[in-house]
Amino acid sequence: MRRADREIKDKNELREVFQRADACHIALVDGADPYLVTLNYGFDWESELPVLFFHCANEGRKLDVIRRNPRACFSVDVDHELVPAGNGCSWGMKYKSVVGTGTFAIVKDPSERERGLQLLMTHYAGRTGFQFEEDIMAKTTVLKLTADGITGKKKA
Repeated sequence: MRRADREIKDKNELREVFQRADACHIALVDGADPYLVTLNYGFDWESELPVLFFHCANEGRKLDVIRRNPRACFSVDVDHELVPAGNGCSWGMKYKSVVGTGTFAIVKDPSERERGLQLLMTHYAGRTGFQFEEDIMAKTTVLKLTADGITGKKKA
């Protein structure tokens, strides 16, 4: 990282960014073209790095791209605050962000699918114990993104 003074190294602070962010930006490669989607997510830390879960319909460009190339880059961010100054070049922005890379998998195991959806709901609702209807589950794909590297950065 070029600005080592802005790096977030503390795992708890990194986790807080994931907890407080309300959307995750996913960058994929569709042949020669970049493809970016913004998704709701849930997360867990299975080891030193996060695992993110997403849900989507059973068909569409995102799934087509992931099936061809499951590698992805992702980003979450919080605490945006504009910092005005006297001249245009001196303006800035306060923020915290985490950027990472990882590999997608389409979750087939029923218990892992439910775990992913529970984590997603917990992230937004702040509680657990949700029930998921079988007919809706049949129309839902659960994606798991296992991170293999992350970098946190902040400007306070």
